[in-house]
Amino acid sequence: MSFLKTKINAFKELLVFRGYQAKCRKKRGEIFKRFLQPKETDLILDLGGEDGRYIEQILPFKSNVYIADIEERKLERAAQRGYKTIRLSENGIIPCEEKFFDIIFCSSVIEHVTVDKKDMNKILTNREFKKLALQRQTEFAEEIRRKSKSYFVQTPYKYFPLESHSRLPVILVMLPRKWQIKIIKAFRKFWFARTSPDWYLLTLHDMKRLFPEAQIVKERSFLFTKSLMAIKTKD
Repeated sequence: MSFLKTKINAFKELLVFRGYQAKCRKKRGEIFKRFLQPKETDLILDLGGEDGRYIEQILPFKSNVYIADIEERKLERAAQRGYKTIRLSENGIIPCEEKFFDIIFCSSVIEHVTVDKKDMNKILTNREFKKLALQRQTEFAEEIRRKSKSYFVQTPYKYFPLESHSRLPVILVMLPRKWQIKIIKAFRKFWFARTSPDWYLLTLHDMKRLFPEAQIVKERSFLFTKSLMAIKTKD
């Protein structure tokens, strides 16, 4: 009975959290539209856009919107929704010429651009993981800047009280990496939020370094910074 009660409570927490997340995502979508003012004639790329479900909630049109992702099945669903699709490899290279897209939209993706997925449980020190993650995130940011005329890149803030992927207290991101991996694996057995230890969360300093020409906008929740948005408008 106690096991069933635990599952029920976890399900309730999941529903509440999903509602909260939906409100936050809607607010970010409004910020995106206010700053970038996307038009139907713009070539727009949703980078890491999965099946297109999120961008569909933001933009009323699809004709010039591309969805790029590494997962073929999600891209198939995006195509069924009416989007053009681009298959990505883990190196993050966008297969197009420079400044091809008028706008690149990238939400909660760059923190996952770290190491090859097969290696994420093998790297057990914070120093090594940080070095490799920041190197790949720098390359990813440069690719966004090269391939777009304007962009909107959002990522969860490193020190928000609740870590956004595991839904565990922020102390998790301060622990040694080998402990992080063990805790995430342990919580996957019963916790309502499931994640893999492939993410490296960014600070305000990191975002300013990755996107030097962008305006960094803070998303706040309960008086805390919840996420950061690097926004470069059209010249």
